[in-house]
Amino acid sequence: MPRSRPAPRPIRYAYARPSREKPLGALPVVVSLCRQLDLAGIIDRLCPVREVALVSHGQVIEALVANRLTSPRPMVGVEKWAREWAITEVFGIEADALNDDRIGRALDAIAPEQERIAGTVGAHAIARFGLEVSRLHWDMTSISLYGAYEEPEPGFARPRWGKPKDRRPDLKQVQTGLAVTAQEGVPLWHRAYDGGAGEVSQVVGTMQALQELAGQQQFLLVGDSKLISRGNVIAMYQAGVQFIGPAGKSYLPAERLSTLDREATMPVEYVAERDLGKSVEQRGAYRVLEGEVILAGKRAADPELRVRCVFVWSSARAQAAANNRAKKLERARGDLERLERGLGGRYYPNAAAVNERLRVIGRQHKVASSLRAEVGSSPQGKPTLSWHFDQDVLESETASDGWYGLLTNLEPAQADATEVLVRYKGQETVERRYGNFKGPLAVAPLFLTSNRRITALVTVICLALLIFCLVERGVRRAIAPEITLDGLYYGKPAKPTGRLIFDALAALRLNPASADSPPTIPQPQPLQARLLELLDVDPTRPRWTS
Repeated sequence: MPRSRPAPRPIRYAYARPSREKPLGALPVVVSLCRQLDLAGIIDRLCPVREVALVSHGQVIEALVANRLTSPRPMVGVEKWAREWAITEVFGIEADALNDDRIGRALDAIAPEQERIAGTVGAHAIARFGLEVSRLHWDMTSISLYGAYEEPEPGFARPRWGKPKDRRPDLKQVQTGLAVTAQEGVPLWHRAYDGGAGEVSQVVGTMQALQELAGQQQFLLVGDSKLISRGNVIAMYQAGVQFIGPAGKSYLPAERLSTLDREATMPVEYVAERDLGKSVEQRGAYRVLEGEVILAGKRAADPELRVRCVFVWSSARAQAAANNRAKKLERARGDLERLERGLGGRYYPNAAAVNERLRVIGRQHKVASSLRAEVGSSPQGKPTLSWHFDQDVLESETASDGWYGLLTNLEPAQADATEVLVRYKGQETVERRYGNFKGPLAVAPLFLTSNRRITALVTVICLALLIFCLVERGVRRAIAPEITLDGLYYGKPAKPTGRLIFDALAALRLNPASADSPPTIPQPQPLQARLLELLDVDPTRPRWTS
């Protein structure tokens, strides 16, 4: 156990503002949620330290979580942040205890226990806050890394080249999987993966971890197209896990979609969140149709696997596809006209050069299937070109615009076609959380000395995201049935989001204790006081005095 430390003096409100003051921000809120989750206790039980240690691993990780939520810094800047902010007064930790070496030891300690920490904290959050786990949304994203990482340590996420979501192909990456609740999007489970790991191959392990987290309760797993493969579907059937996921092109090609009859579909009364402020005429429309898809095996002897498929037509998708096609045809047309003007010149002196350029145009603009071109030669030896776009092919592509298929093992009696679509649409929740992941939590390209510490830092960031989302959930529930909170967005009412809440609390300050006075907090602004009240947080009682 860590060496005991004297508790700081109780903090009081102050109406005057002395010159010496430290940023306090949302630290009282963060420490309150850490206490309710028993974050330090869980980590200390899984990763104990020697009795002579000044601070435990759990205390260090709590401080790193607080840093990520209040003023994200690189690891080398955490000690300076702790010295500037009211960390000693709130967490009972001296800034010296958060030096590079101590942080590194804490990260090294929790990395082997990442899965148990994630599972235990997630289970504690479910029990403490009554979170609903009957439907969970899962997705993966990438985190880019500076550094070569030529010899990664076995047993931890390995940096690899991949397909980065932040468009940094010049950097290696690791990946993170995240599962969030359907209601309120609270992240309950996470895991770090190798940078080149295929999402399809992570589904079974994710499913098993989420089954353990959900306990005896059956749950619905919702994901993107990487959720669906023949092997994954069989595993989910065998495990009794319900699922919804879109079929990829290998299982549901455009040719199949182009044969669907929109007249046979049923309209769906669903309004996307992005359309809530629009008129009825401007909102996207959805229509659904029942059907099935056969997931073929790799071998001829593999039995047919028939899966229920809800075919969906989206007017927004149809319009987007039409716009995209018009743009790529226009760009291809421009390149083809420039090619015509350059025939026989320096760059296209012969038929071989022209044919190579045609292949590049078809590939770059994705028009190879519809581009028809003939290359010849004039009597003078100059190459000639005639081209056009095949209208039959374009019409066939147009017929599939707006269509996609949702595969599920839910029976129609459990969820009709409309309900399947509505449940799948909750997938934007996990995508929004990845927006928080890389927005307010400032997850930019990382650099640490080892992939072991990268794995641990992923856990720190995901724990911070859990607290971020619980704060958002707490305020929204506290003001219900109201949806907005006065003064939250530039003095105007707004729907509480984690970002707006933390921004509003960021200006809280603390006057440190002196020889003859205890630490005090200048009177919070009305909005800050209201948020603290809604979250049932008393900023005058830091964690170590409770």
